[in-house]
Amino acid sequence: MPAEPWRNPRPAPTLDEVRYRVPPRSLLPPWLLAWLPAIIWSAVIFGLSTDTFSSAHTGSIIEPILRWLIPSISDDSIDQIHFFIRKSAHFTEYFIFFLLLYRGVRAGRIGWRWTWGLGAWFIAAVYACLDEIHQSFVASRTASPWDSLLDSTGAFVALFLVFLFYRFFRRSSPDLLSSPPSSR
Repeated sequence: MPAEPWRNPRPAPTLDEVRYRVPPRSLLPPWLLAWLPAIIWSAVIFGLSTDTFSSAHTGSIIEPILRWLIPSISDDSIDQIHFFIRKSAHFTEYFIFFLLLYRGVRAGRIGWRWTWGLGAWFIAAVYACLDEIHQSFVASRTASPWDSLLDSTGAFVALFLVFLFYRFFRRSSPDLLSSPPSSR
């Protein structure tokens, strides 16, 4: 008889052994959790395409700030800075949108796949076109294919940087970059 009969002789289970018995941390399915940030960001983009964020409205905010910061600034300089800020916003919002779409397309899987990156970029490019179509129905906005191209470029730059990140900073796992081996 053992010296300590109250002790259980079986070892404690590992996390992998009990993981299936633990309830999920969220009531939402995992695929929805992966896509939710991209869905919310697409709603933000839609909101930014309304009359509230038209050039006239953003100009009424940016101009006083610029005049306060630089009292001797000319009207032409204000217009150029305002134009640059608006175009930078197009680029940045779709850069972020691509990152969130890539997160959704990947859906918890690890690594980089060209199909994931190109799929996320395609979704961003199509949404950019639809966003410009939406702006054509807003009286104070103008639809521009150049803005759609700028949006798609922002998403493409994000695709390129994500690729470079996995190419150069995730070298410790070579299987992340390679596709599944083909049978010969």
